[in-house]
Amino acid sequence: MDNRYEWLRARDGLASALAALGHPTELCEPLAKQLGSPKAIQRMTAYLRQAKPRSIEEVVDEALAICSEIDAWRQKKASEQANARYTEYLNSERDD
Repeated sequence: MDNRYEWLRARDGLASALAALGHPTELCEPLAKQLGSPKAIQRMTAYLRQAKPRSIEEVVDEALAICSEIDAWRQKKASEQANARYTEYLNSERDD
């Protein structure tokens, strides 16, 4: 339940950042769902407050860039774990 509260707080911060820039707050819910985690939503909120994008296209483009970076990070971590397991397997075979 704590994570849900954190997600809601992050979403509310995103809504207020969008409103402060004059963008429709209806965009908040789909953006927050797409970003997924409170940390990603907070990163998007920080971008809005710092860059102050003028168009919705810029807002959506940044949200997609954040999602892409998160996916790349997850793939990298999965690859590192698989590589570590494979290396462990190779090293165990050599111990025979």
